[in-house]
Amino acid sequence: MPQSAPPSTDPAHYEAALQELEQLVTRMESAQMPLDQLLESYKRGAVLLAFCKTRLEAVEQQVQVLEAGQLKPWSDAA
Repeated sequence: MPQSAPPSTDPAHYEAALQELEQLVTRMESAQMPLDQLLESYKRGAVLLAFCKTRLEAVEQQVQVLEAGQLKPWSDAA
């Protein structure tokens, strides 16, 4: 059964990108894909991976800002 080409749009959010990436990996590992489709799937996976990495880095930076400026040690919270 022919597979459709991977979408070329950016995912709506991190969770959508991660879910698409997991599905893509599963298809690549379990199905016999034509070489051209395998290459396109690999390219899409690279885009999704970069998107996830960028989002995680952005969240990490936000957490560091919060920890540096707003969070107090546990002993002061009591």
